[in-house]
Amino acid sequence: MTNFFNFDDLTWDEVANLPRDVPLVLPLGSGYDMAQLQSQLSNPGRCGLLPPFPFGWRDSGIEIPEKVFMPYIINLLDSLRDDGFTNVYCLAPQGFDPQSSFMAHLSPFILRQSHASHYQAKAILPPDSERDKVILIPIGHTEQHGFHLPLSVDTIIIDAIAKGTVTFGKNKSFTLPVMPYGVSTHRASFAGTMNAGGRAFEDFWMTVIDSLVARGFNRFYLMSGHGGNTSFLVNIVKYAGERHRRIFCATTWLHTSGSIGAEAIKKYRTSPIGGMGHAGELETSFLLHLRPDLCKMEKVVDEIDFVSTPDYYMDWIEGGSLVANPPWDDDTKTGAYGAGSHATAEKGKLWLEAAIAEKANHVEQIHEQHERREKRRNEGYGLWGKKF
Repeated sequence: MTNFFNFDDLTWDEVANLPRDVPLVLPLGSGYDMAQLQSQLSNPGRCGLLPPFPFGWRDSGIEIPEKVFMPYIINLLDSLRDDGFTNVYCLAPQGFDPQSSFMAHLSPFILRQSHASHYQAKAILPPDSERDKVILIPIGHTEQHGFHLPLSVDTIIIDAIAKGTVTFGKNKSFTLPVMPYGVSTHRASFAGTMNAGGRAFEDFWMTVIDSLVARGFNRFYLMSGHGGNTSFLVNIVKYAGERHRRIFCATTWLHTSGSIGAEAIKKYRTSPIGGMGHAGELETSFLLHLRPDLCKMEKVVDEIDFVSTPDYYMDWIEGGSLVANPPWDDDTKTGAYGAGSHATAEKGKLWLEAAIAEKANHVEQIHEQHERREKRRNEGYGLWGKKF
C-alpha cells in the first residue's frame, strides 16, 4: 500500500531528507483515483503529491495555448529534478498529450487518468454573470519557509485573504482558484522551492487575462502571497494596460502592506525591523491562526542578521530605494528572514482581518477607477472622442 503524502505540508529540511527516488506527482486538477495512480507508479512505498495546478489545460475552464501552458509545467517539474529527484511526473486527464515537438519530450513523464472534478472545473471559474465584479487572481507559491513552516505558507495565506475579500466585500468580487506556484529566483538555496520561471509566469497570466477579457471581464486584481512574484505581476499589469485599453488591472506589493495593513502591522508587532522578512513574525502568526497543525514552533529559529544598509534591508514592507536580488544563503542559514518566535495565533487573526479589509478596500477603488474612466471615455474625453 502506497503512503501518499502532501509535498507542500513538509518543511524544506524534510524535503532535503527525502530519498531522491521517491515519486513526486504534480496533478492537473484533482479527483484522481489514488489506487490507479499507485498501480501506474508500480506500487511505491511512498509518493508525494504536489498541490493541484488549478486550470490552463483543455476543458479546465480557462484554456491556455500549449506553447504558453507547458513551459510553466516543465519549469515546475525541472525544479524538482534540480533538487535531485529522479521520479517526477505530471498527472493529467485522459487525452492530455502535448502535441508540439518542443513539448513531446515530456510525454514519458505524464500519467493520464479520467477523473471527476476535472470536468467540473468550469463551475469554479467566473461565469458570465460575474462580469461586473472584480476578478481576484490569488497567486501563492510552494517554497521553503525555514525549519518551522511548511512549503504551502504563501498559498494558504493568500487563499484565505482572497476568500475573505469576497465575503467582506459584499459580493463585489469573484476569486479564481488559488495558484500554488509562482517565481523563486533563489530556488537552489533551499530544497523544495519551486520556480515557474519569470517569462513563463508572465506569459501564462497575461494569457489568462486575455482569455477573460475576451469573455467580457474588465476588472482584475492580481493578489500575491509571495514576494518573488511581485516584479513579474507589475510587468503583467503594464502589458495588460497596453493591450486592453478599456480594462482596469491592478496589483500590489504583497498583502497587508497598504495603509490598512501597515497600520495593523505597526500596532501589533513585537519584533524589530527585520523580523518580518520571510517566515518571520507575520507569516508565522498567519499560519498559527489558519493552520496551526502545520507549524513546528519547537523548530523555529530567529534570523534577523540581514546585510542591511539605509537603502536596502529586508522586512515585510521593504524599505530603501535599492532593488537587488542577492543569494538567500548570504543572509540566512535556516531559510528564515525574521523572528518567528514572536508570532501568535491572535496576531495572525488580527492581521488577517486587516489584510482582508485592505483588499476589500482595493476592490472598491478598482470599481471606482474603472467606472469613472469609462464615464470619461464614453463622453469622448481626449483622444477617446477622436480615435477609439
